[in-house]
Amino acid sequence: MKKIVALLLAAMMLMGLVGAQAEDAHQLIYGATTEISGDFAPGAWWTNNATDKMLRDFTNDCSTVVTDQGGADIVNYTVAESVEGVMNDDGTKTYTVKIKDGLKFNNGEDITIKDFVWATAFGCSSVAADVGAKLTSYLTVVGGQEYYDGTADTITGLHIVDDNTLSIQVVADKVPYYFDITYAGFTAFSMKYWLGDAVDIKDDGNGVYFEGLTKDAIADTLEAARFNASETRVSAGPYNLVEFDQASKQATLVINPYYAGNFEGQKPSIEKIIITKAEDATWADALKTGAFNFYDTMTDGTQINQAMDIIEDEANKAALGYGFDFTQFNRPGYGKIMFQSDFGPTQFVAVRKAIAHLLDRAEFANTFCAGWGGVVNGPYGTAMWMYQDAEEWLDENLDNYAYNPDQAVELLVNDGWVLDENGNDYVEGIRYKKVTAEEAGQYVHNVTLDDGTILMPLIIEWSSSEGNSVSDLLAVMLANGEQTAAAGVKINQNVMTFSELLNYMYRDASQGDKYGVPTYGMFNLATNFTPEYDQSYSFTLDPDMVAQGYNTDFIFDEQLDKLSMDMVYGVEAGDSETYLDLWQQFIARWNELLPELPLYSNVYVSVYPDWLENYTQDSYWDFEQAILYATIAE
Repeated sequence: MKKIVALLLAAMMLMGLVGAQAEDAHQLIYGATTEISGDFAPGAWWTNNATDKMLRDFTNDCSTVVTDQGGADIVNYTVAESVEGVMNDDGTKTYTVKIKDGLKFNNGEDITIKDFVWATAFGCSSVAADVGAKLTSYLTVVGGQEYYDGTADTITGLHIVDDNTLSIQVVADKVPYYFDITYAGFTAFSMKYWLGDAVDIKDDGNGVYFEGLTKDAIADTLEAARFNASETRVSAGPYNLVEFDQASKQATLVINPYYAGNFEGQKPSIEKIIITKAEDATWADALKTGAFNFYDTMTDGTQINQAMDIIEDEANKAALGYGFDFTQFNRPGYGKIMFQSDFGPTQFVAVRKAIAHLLDRAEFANTFCAGWGGVVNGPYGTAMWMYQDAEEWLDENLDNYAYNPDQAVELLVNDGWVLDENGNDYVEGIRYKKVTAEEAGQYVHNVTLDDGTILMPLIIEWSSSEGNSVSDLLAVMLANGEQTAAAGVKINQNVMTFSELLNYMYRDASQGDKYGVPTYGMFNLATNFTPEYDQSYSFTLDPDMVAQGYNTDFIFDEQLDKLSMDMVYGVEAGDSETYLDLWQQFIARWNELLPELPLYSNVYVSVYPDWLENYTQDSYWDFEQAILYATIAE
């Protein structure tokens, strides 16, 4: 029955797209491995996933600093007339950025200097935190903290110099910075669209400030702008997001005629791109029949091998009217089990390590990647230069947490998981541990004995996204594995949409009160890193920043936090030797604490129609960047 339903869904998808294909046989229909959440806010202000990011990048590409084909940070001279940086006597650094004339939003309205400034200023306002946005510019801009705290009326280090020029003064303790050119990075977002007509931003000479900015004034406008996917959406990228169907998770992009071009002046020629969810059960039929014709960054090795068969299928090529080509490249990230380390059993490092020893990660990677990837032991991917330069050091210095159920049991016994549900010595079933009231928290599975003793069972609630082959494999090899039960561990799989998973992971109460309650100690998902590998706030101890959505592992370790900061702050741009040394120290501490369990870093494969020419994708040159150069064969 499941197979029949899957095939029916594939047929319905095909029927829904066949009319569009008839209109344009060379329309690009992109199969995404991650579903669209519908949250199209700038950056990752609230939630984030790979497809959401891609759509944001397509629609917001009017930035003064960007990355090139090799992943290097560069000034975008299509947008910026000039960028100048100077050190100040007090240890701060000032960047002055001049914007070119003639830039326009997709509705034809002129982009002004205020449209470049307001998002940075917004991150210096407590109103951003009031609406749940994750913004930290108040920690970087001189005067930002004071404006955020309400002790200053202006942001003294952020200036509108004239109609084309802005400047930013960076606080001394964030100088030097390994990626310091990014301080001069400003992206144009329509202030009117995002904040409404009642809000303005000004500079009377003492720094910028908002007029009319309150939560009540902007909340409704911001919410509407965030989830708007129609022709009324105001943006400034190569494509306009004109439609999103929440039920089918399908979005439509069309060329923005006002786009000025990327950093090389390149503009797209593919008129329309449809983004749709590629389901594990139906993707092969969808690709064969043309329900979608571009399948991006496949991770499942079995799927990749199937795709290779489709590429070589001459009969299918004849029936479809075109064939396929592919590109492959190493991933700048990894798949993982992510723990939340502040409640329940996963707050204890011994439990996290025991889970690692209960999963044969080498076999998992071999099964899932099918020759297209392997195991890593930290938060990195094989595409990253740090990994490539330090591969031998990583092999020699990191714990690889090899499959060893006996060692898992030893870790648990030494950590006190030696009782049963009545407080007697453990014999079989689920292990329990005597915990303090603070350790117990509100974990729903706790047991309180008559004498007041609190026992915590080794029951881990796992949030797992639906239709996910990694989840299926983890269920077999870990959650339902005999070795797991024999060790006295119970892992409950809770299947949900990926959007729900992210809400629980971020504990985003703005999407519903239930999401704000710590519920799941374990998630499975994946992470990709940008060329700016900056983890400085990912392990913050600051409760205000945690409340904003930083440190989603909820692990609070002073050494890890310090290393994540030292790795980028205090290191001069270009000093790769110092950066690499601190990166290794950070990775080693992370590996010791194990806030996440890496599963694999794989080779990505993207399949595209053979009528698409000049398409070159790479580890840091994504679909949304590469497609601007692609053309349709004559």
